[in-house]
Amino acid sequence: MNSRTRLSEYVLDYLADLGVTHIFVQTGAAISELIDAFTRNDKIKDIAVVHEQAGAFASEAYTKISGIPGVMMATSGPGGINLLNGVANSWFDSIPNIYITGQINSKFVKTSDVVRQVGFQENDIVAMAKPVTKYAVMVRDPGKIRYELEKAVHLATSGRPGPVLLDIPVDIQKQFVDHASMEGFDRSKAAQASDPELDSKISQFISDLEKSSRPVMLVGGGIRTAGAIDELRSLCGILKIPVITTWGGADAITSDDPAYRGMVGTYGGPGRNFAIQNADLLLSVGSRISGRITGGIPATFARKARKYLVDIDPAGIDPVLQQVKFDINIFNDVKEFIVRLLFQLKNTKIKEFKPWLGRTGEWLEKYDTVLPGYYQEKNRVNPYVFVRRLSELLAPDDVIVVDHGGSTVVSYQAFKTKKGQRLMASLGNAPMGYAMSGAIGAYYARRPGRVICLTGDGGFTMNSQELQTLKNYNIPVKSFILNNHVYGIIKQYQETNLGGRFEASGPDGYNPPDFLKVSEAYGIASARINSHVEMDAAIRRALDFDGPFVCDVNTHDYYRFEPRIFGWNTPIEDMYPYLPRDEFRNNMCIEPMPGWETPIVPDIPRRD
Repeated sequence: MNSRTRLSEYVLDYLADLGVTHIFVQTGAAISELIDAFTRNDKIKDIAVVHEQAGAFASEAYTKISGIPGVMMATSGPGGINLLNGVANSWFDSIPNIYITGQINSKFVKTSDVVRQVGFQENDIVAMAKPVTKYAVMVRDPGKIRYELEKAVHLATSGRPGPVLLDIPVDIQKQFVDHASMEGFDRSKAAQASDPELDSKISQFISDLEKSSRPVMLVGGGIRTAGAIDELRSLCGILKIPVITTWGGADAITSDDPAYRGMVGTYGGPGRNFAIQNADLLLSVGSRISGRITGGIPATFARKARKYLVDIDPAGIDPVLQQVKFDINIFNDVKEFIVRLLFQLKNTKIKEFKPWLGRTGEWLEKYDTVLPGYYQEKNRVNPYVFVRRLSELLAPDDVIVVDHGGSTVVSYQAFKTKKGQRLMASLGNAPMGYAMSGAIGAYYARRPGRVICLTGDGGFTMNSQELQTLKNYNIPVKSFILNNHVYGIIKQYQETNLGGRFEASGPDGYNPPDFLKVSEAYGIASARINSHVEMDAAIRRALDFDGPFVCDVNTHDYYRFEPRIFGWNTPIEDMYPYLPRDEFRNNMCIEPMPGWETPIVPDIPRRD
């Protein structure tokens, strides 16, 4: 950096020094000085998206893939407001994104909350963003820009990560700053999470492991956030106990790992949650244990297990706030925890759990989600068959970005991950329209392999304007649309709970466009798959195409996403469609919950 530059140039130089290579932008008057600075910087490039929300989603995915804070810039007023859905994604999923908004000239910024607005497109984006950021501030003093950037990045990346927002008035952006005179942020005063009883709690876990006969490890997305993937895989290789993942941890331990035993939750998929529900010892690392994991009665989750939780969020280990009560709570960075556990295990003879590994493996294989009958369907593509086949054809270095709705359930239930792949979505906020934008961000994170957008018709429609971004930059994202022509996951809910009154979910009130015509309008190649026999050729054509490609997968009127928990009063081991009661009982190592003999059966016709 020169000793004296414009503030806008200083910001870009600072971000480039962090390792940021691309910044997503949507222009506007109040952000124009910052965007103009890209013309004088050869270390960092701006990617102009069509909508601010899409740029926020893209920057989030950039962070997930690169491990470097992603950045999105937008103008004041509606520009900043459009960011907020993406900011919320980053907040709930612990993603250290940096959002930078332009603000109107500082002389016109209102000085009282009694006044609604003074300047054109003025809005207090800082106040709006504070509930879903770790730090949000308006930079009024140009000389404070170094301090605010360093503080924001530190807060975003430390503890439980999360987004930050800097709001910079347009007149401040063009001011000159002197590097030598600017104050920095003192990181030495920032506290780090470290459990003072860490080693003793690890020793207690090892002791409990020796006493256990049915241990399970639960792995969440926090493992990757902590940069602990390699350490986790080393631990799995040593312990040799069943490993269950959340959706957020789906690519931390992949389907081809010997310890992998499926995913957990109300849409748990292969294995039907039997492993975790029958456990007598549970170690949870990197998961916040949400209601989607536990089901509607958290006390029934792993109810006979002695439970250990490792969490960097103090709220996560607070017994008063916990939905599931853990016996041992460890407030610590999960990577440090695993490293210290590995150290203690060096001189420990690990008990073998071959019978338990065998039984959990049988559950995983026996209770697959892709049923033989699905392959026999005619006149449409079964989405479970399609996703399974797509997973078989993809390479170990590919990135798969998943949308929300029924496509999420199918993708996580049917996709078999390979070591090296990334399978990801925005899971806490869970907005439709994430996948294509996220795929754009994943592409610019610059890792080997192809980038796949796996979405539904509803999700694709939500942000389909970003086809123009794909076209503008020739981004070779391969989009596969599981097109059932309805809001399928909502129709399933309406069928089960609302007497089959399909209001606003399709075909009345909602009907997707012809995606081939939409793609053609943007100048993007496309194809449609109408049957299983067409799948392989169409998938390979899309994957091999030099440039963006849209594949419309006709799954017409499919909206039965199973297995699932019926109602919020059912423990997650008793998934619908229900197993014969004698078979279910034989799968239980612990006593089933009262009422298991006569589960509540939904009053809906079976269509399969």
